[in-house]
Amino acid sequence: MAQMKNIAIVAGGYSSESVVSLKSAEGIYSFIDKGKYNLYIVLITKDKWVVQPNGEVIDKNDFSFTHNGEKVKFDFAYITIHGTPGENGLLQGYLDMLGVPYSCCGVAAAALTFNKFYCVNYLRNFGVKTAQSVLVRKNAQRAPSSIIDELGLPVFVKPNDGGSSFGTTKVHTAEELQPAIDEAFKEGQEVMVERFMPGTEVTCGCYKTKNRTVVFPITEVVTKNEFFDYNAKYNLESDEITPARISQALTDEIQALTSKIYDLVGAQGIIRVDYIISEAGIVRMLEVNTTPGMTATSFIPQQVRAAGLDIKDVMTEIIENNGNNRRI
Repeated sequence: MAQMKNIAIVAGGYSSESVVSLKSAEGIYSFIDKGKYNLYIVLITKDKWVVQPNGEVIDKNDFSFTHNGEKVKFDFAYITIHGTPGENGLLQGYLDMLGVPYSCCGVAAAALTFNKFYCVNYLRNFGVKTAQSVLVRKNAQRAPSSIIDELGLPVFVKPNDGGSSFGTTKVHTAEELQPAIDEAFKEGQEVMVERFMPGTEVTCGCYKTKNRTVVFPITEVVTKNEFFDYNAKYNLESDEITPARISQALTDEIQALTSKIYDLVGAQGIIRVDYIISEAGIVRMLEVNTTPGMTATSFIPQQVRAAGLDIKDVMTEIIENNGNNRRI
């Protein structure tokens, strides 16, 4: 009988999103087939890397730990860190150097998609419609008036290298812009100011293996809040409708675009792409998530259920298909 693989579900991270990451880790732990794999949650913080719940310290030399006097090495890492170092390519580079396969895209794709401004401008070259945006750096700040001249009002101000709507503000007046930029800088080193796009927000998940492409049903997001903020995402202050109440033509367009974006950014594993549909039916991409949330109520599990798939089988596919493609 083949020995069961040791799977590290890697969670935590160095950003405000660590609390969301831990919820995703719990979801993934519940989804993966425990009859096939030995599961361990590995918590990464700036101070320590430990195995939950007993606190065994990870040996970073080979990504292993010692339990009851025996060394346990990981055969696979399921990365569910939202933010640095698991969503921006740093952890992927470390695992590449050790030859440990993992669940999501590699260094280049992670770095690209984590930088919202770079990603939207890269995809625009391939005909993907996005909102007009401006990048602000701490050492190269722009006058709020010049940003408004370029983008108009209202605008969204968000950390360019963060997620889960931490530090994100919808700005309606010129006086609100600089405080919103200052707030976003608390979460990241760069800030993206983006023209507001009214319309219907939807999101679509996708994964690919050597043998097939799976694009999930689309979810429509309806919130009474100012925008799809943290409370709307995680505190049930929104309605998430799967499949979305849009035409078949729009459904086909968004699913095809999601598959195209998957290839253009060099994704692997499961991704989720967020969009806005204007009243005129124009689809514009908001952002690409290469380590999407995986709690029981997150978009991806919802879409898996709506597709008639078993989340346990999907997790097995991700583990088995990303098993040997990055060893160096």
